[in-house]
Amino acid sequence: MPIAPRLRVPHLRDSSIVAKVGGSLLLLALTTTAFAQHRKGDRNASGYDNADRATLLHTANVYVTADSSAPPLTTVAPGHEVVLQQKNGDWVNVFANTDAKDDADPDSKPAFEDPKDNPDPSSGWIRDKGVVGPKTPHGDVILFGAAAEYESQASHPNPPADAAAAAHRLYQRVVDYFPDSPLAPEALFRAADIRWQLDKTDISTLPSAHEQEAYLRPSLYDGELRKVMKLYPNSDFAARAAFDLLEAKLCGDWQGLPKCPEMEANLYLKYADQYRGGPKSAEALYNAAYRQGVLVTMYKVDEDQRRSDAAAKNCQAIADQLLHDYPKSDYASRATALAYKVAQGIPIYGSDRN
Repeated sequence: MPIAPRLRVPHLRDSSIVAKVGGSLLLLALTTTAFAQHRKGDRNASGYDNADRATLLHTANVYVTADSSAPPLTTVAPGHEVVLQQKNGDWVNVFANTDAKDDADPDSKPAFEDPKDNPDPSSGWIRDKGVVGPKTPHGDVILFGAAAEYESQASHPNPPADAAAAAHRLYQRVVDYFPDSPLAPEALFRAADIRWQLDKTDISTLPSAHEQEAYLRPSLYDGELRKVMKLYPNSDFAARAAFDLLEAKLCGDWQGLPKCPEMEANLYLKYADQYRGGPKSAEALYNAAYRQGVLVTMYKVDEDQRRSDAAAKNCQAIADQLLHDYPKSDYASRATALAYKVAQGIPIYGSDRN
């Protein structure tokens, strides 16, 4: 089964989207297979053992009876889980909003909680439309496609408020309901990547985000990305997850000091060596070359010509490696242009005007 083309969410880093999504994604439930098994035990204890699990592709109203003339009790957002009880024509009775708001990081769970933050499931009726469960034919493809559509919407200017969160949930449902699907590895990574990017962008608005040392900044939840690496250790998705995780080790702000680009260049070189031929290795090498170019300028400012010359040689060597190992990558030509500027004495960091 062909895997759908990757619809990245680069613009999730825009503050406009963060403002719409906020930090709500930080509290989304983990719905991988292991968690699904845990939830199964919960349903058995609650009398849900004979019910069918499902999720929705669109926002659905929940009514007291199978009649839309009265105001709805609540709504169920795309990707949230419902438990199907019985059908009545075009309607289905459900326990809705059954996703517990488990904190993704158990160590950060508050000592006291307001019961309103975790309301009981709402029993009611919804239209039998856009309901997808483990028994739905081609359900994995349907869920993956719906998630990709929401992810694409989230990358556009002025996206729907819940688009990124819906994509995250629906990708997770692919893994939850169809763990053996060929789409499961990519779905798990996409869910983890969306959450990581939103989490990172949300935290970047804090003053502490500019601290050099990682321990001085709020930590990013990395459980979903590490799960990708654990379940699919030799895949491209594991390499992508590992690349995301590098961001937590970077300096918040270089503050004009060489220790940060020195450390970061080594991180990227180590990554490129560990994941040779991987989907992010060329980018990692370019990032290392760029930081070597930055060091050329920084060392000159510090009047350390020996180190400046060494950094220039390192920049050229990395550019040569990119051309040899990844000749078709844009990063190879970009690194070559970068090394040429360095050789010409054009500053990479700061003003390049003479």
